[in-house]
Amino acid sequence: MSAVLVEINHPSALKKYIHTAVSKNEVEGVAQKKQFIEEVETYLKHYPQTQHVDIYLCDLNGHLRGKRIDVGCLKNLSKGCYFPLSIYAMSLDGKVIEETGLGKYIGEPDHLCEPVLGTLKPHALEPETTAQLLLSMKDDHQQDCVFEPRNIVKKILHQLQLKNYFPCIAAEVEFYLHPLSEANDAEQTMSQCFDINTTDHYQNILNEIEAVAKRQSIQITGIVSESSSGQYEINLQHTTDLLTLCDQIMLLKRTIKQVANKHGLRANFLAKPDMHKAGSGMHFHMSLLDQNQQNLFSSAQEKISDNLLKAVSGLLLLMPDSMAILAPNLNSFRRFKLGHHVPLEANWGLNNRNVAIRIPCSDSENQRLEYRVAGADCNPYLALATILIGTLHGLTHQLAVPKQAHQLKLKSEHVLLPTEQTEALKLLKANQLLTEYFGRAFVDIWCTVKQAEYQSVYSQITAIEKNWDI
Repeated sequence: MSAVLVEINHPSALKKYIHTAVSKNEVEGVAQKKQFIEEVETYLKHYPQTQHVDIYLCDLNGHLRGKRIDVGCLKNLSKGCYFPLSIYAMSLDGKVIEETGLGKYIGEPDHLCEPVLGTLKPHALEPETTAQLLLSMKDDHQQDCVFEPRNIVKKILHQLQLKNYFPCIAAEVEFYLHPLSEANDAEQTMSQCFDINTTDHYQNILNEIEAVAKRQSIQITGIVSESSSGQYEINLQHTTDLLTLCDQIMLLKRTIKQVANKHGLRANFLAKPDMHKAGSGMHFHMSLLDQNQQNLFSSAQEKISDNLLKAVSGLLLLMPDSMAILAPNLNSFRRFKLGHHVPLEANWGLNNRNVAIRIPCSDSENQRLEYRVAGADCNPYLALATILIGTLHGLTHQLAVPKQAHQLKLKSEHVLLPTEQTEALKLLKANQLLTEYFGRAFVDIWCTVKQAEYQSVYSQITAIEKNWDI
């Protein structure tokens, strides 16, 4: 390694190295532009009546920010377009948090955004005339923007792949369907857990969601009526293409909202929309493949594999300090209450839905883990990045394996998860490992935005307080 550094530090060698790197980037850039134009031409053959395209970025909170353009401008997007960097400094209500330093202070600078190949898809409600396309932002040096959640997943995934680790992940997303009008709450259709006799009205909505998802190349493997009335869970196919999985979760959430609204309902992805009902989570099932597509979590004997235990150890070690990412707002922490199978500590167990990391029933060749902490309101890119970070850290370090949840433990062996947002933000900011993996710049921006969101809600006087007889 030192010899390489000495050689590159020589002026002529450094110049040659930079020229080679730039040339490689230029070649890749030309190839990507050509691929995108081909993708556009293929798409327009299938949807020749397309008039508009919704182009968007995914912000910190998992909200889609963008604009609608004329289809005549679509091919020109191969050269990129521009959006302000301050998109990654926006709060839940769409306001730029100036304390981040990414807004007016630096003049709201625009950055180049390029189309993400494979994300040109038909609109949920207007498939024949409207398309939608995901973009990815670059920094001043034409490198991946460090504030973009998608780029963080890409970076961590690359580190795993360099070690011949290829995570294979499936996602489960829970949500509620509520009447748009509060006056219709009493008429809300009742549903039961695992009920396959869902009423025609709701079943039509679910069928339409599935049909639209299929048109958008999203493979839904199941739709389940969950434990609380009006709550549903959608399961996505396991894949090693984790960036596409996150892209699809974002697109699916938009689709569900649009289809529900069309039928006079509101799709709600709040972690805890009702204190008397179960919260909504975003669960991930993960196995780990090697370069030969063999599951590294599998075990020849009737026991849990060493690799699976290593991954669990890393995930549990970083879990408490990751809560500011996994529970991204004040409402998120309302979900972490006793009951409804929500983890309250960093723990694990076999076939147990009360734990943070569950090892589901499976044969020895198909062992996997289920990560059950993130809420449905979580940014899927950041939730997945958190899981990948914990997995990578566990696989590359010698960590103690905590006892299973059902085993007798000392008081000191119980690691409780933070139950309040400001506490979680402090833990995240102080964790050097997470800061290194996510990047200091990202962690600082995240904590600044989240602190501002918390303060915005906390500073409002509730109706309950006003009605106190004081």
